[in-house]
Amino acid sequence: MTDASLSQLTSGAYEQALQVIESVEPRIAAATRQELADQRGSLKLIASENYASPAVLLTMGTWFSDKYAEGTVGHRFYAACQNVDTVESLAAEHARELFGAPYAYVQPHSGIDANLVAFWSILANRVETPTLKRLGAKNVNELTEADWESLRHEFGNQRLLGMSLDAGGHLTHGFRPNISGKMFHQQQYGTDPETGLLDYDVVAAKAREFKPLVLVAGYSAYPRRVNFAKMREIADEVGAVLMVDMAHFAGLVAGKIFTGDEDPVPHAHITTTTTHKSLRGPRGGMVLAQEEFAADVDRGCPMVLGGPLSHVMAAKAVAFAEARQPSFATYAQSIADNAKSLAEGFLTRDARLVTGGTDNHIVLLDVSGYGLTGRQAESALLDAGVVTNRNSIPGDPNGAWYTSGIRLGTPALTTRGFGHDEFDRVAELIIEVLTNTQPGTTKAGEPSKASYVLADGVAQRVQEGADELLEKNPLYPGLVLG
Repeated sequence: MTDASLSQLTSGAYEQALQVIESVEPRIAAATRQELADQRGSLKLIASENYASPAVLLTMGTWFSDKYAEGTVGHRFYAACQNVDTVESLAAEHARELFGAPYAYVQPHSGIDANLVAFWSILANRVETPTLKRLGAKNVNELTEADWESLRHEFGNQRLLGMSLDAGGHLTHGFRPNISGKMFHQQQYGTDPETGLLDYDVVAAKAREFKPLVLVAGYSAYPRRVNFAKMREIADEVGAVLMVDMAHFAGLVAGKIFTGDEDPVPHAHITTTTTHKSLRGPRGGMVLAQEEFAADVDRGCPMVLGGPLSHVMAAKAVAFAEARQPSFATYAQSIADNAKSLAEGFLTRDARLVTGGTDNHIVLLDVSGYGLTGRQAESALLDAGVVTNRNSIPGDPNGAWYTSGIRLGTPALTTRGFGHDEFDRVAELIIEVLTNTQPGTTKAGEPSKASYVLADGVAQRVQEGADELLEKNPLYPGLVLG
């Protein structure tokens, strides 16, 4: 099938689908059309977002969404799940081959769900199973109430060591407001206050002192690579389980940009990820595990999860199949190259970047030098058609709500075809907004951390500059809706 005929077929499929939706609730169809228009007309730089292929998107809109399928392949608690078994098996097979993992669990609905499955699998493997063996019980149902109370106490007193939020970690890595911070007795490791980089000797010293059951590695806003072989050495020294959350950089692992010590899968006991972001699949989660933890992870449903979303698992299979194509490795390399181009564009314009640059897909820009909070910068940029998100930086005086930084990622615009020159221009447009934005004041006349004043004409001028880039790199080229 030619590209032209495929585009025509895709356009027809979406147009007909929207017409069916319009017949029931036209406002939803209108919002869906508008969302495509908005995404086509903005510079999307949110590091956790991307554009899934039409094949992935269409896969989610099928009758697989009507199926309940608790359990695992060949062992469901509902009848007539043979086609779901096929879908889940194919998704897991593609995932194992793509990442070189012994075991893949594709049921998690999100990254947080994947992390919960991992946490409880570790607790089951390292706390529940030894306790049952010691007490001579086959499962928790055979425990006396006193034994069960003792086991619950052990569950609730395990230790977790994860990367702090302001250093670039994620809220599911032991942040107190998240369930992970309530499940465990937790402490956090940060980065060097001068360089913003991980200091593995400091992490090791912290681990020796704290002796966690779980050492969590991975990040959501750390613009550098991590040596996972060193993290595994630290975990092994203190008897911890190494869990790596690679949700943000899974596409760089799949595309073989991160290899050797920088590939978490061979080194971690358990690796979790989302399936969108840099991996460019549907919104969802996944757990990869060494054989030691496979049986425990396989209990994710009903241990943590409800019924798996069969239509999303089908879309995961399609996305993983796409990622196994040679073209995906080229795409992944472009993500990393473009992040360097974006960083260089900022640095040549005297902007301050956390860690001084990047070697993954993330650029973390400190906006305090412009007299702005992250929230003010995020809002002003949005007025000009540039979509980013505010983010904490190490030692952030403004906290996690207002922040002092904005996080930028290259996966989405790389999908649209942006390269070095385009990302340099993106940096120029962002700097133009920031240098022409002033903090606002509160009703009492005090300096505000939220309101801002963008100089007249800047938003329109930057939007026009963005439009030039976007028109040269259209989103879903060939997709035409009536």
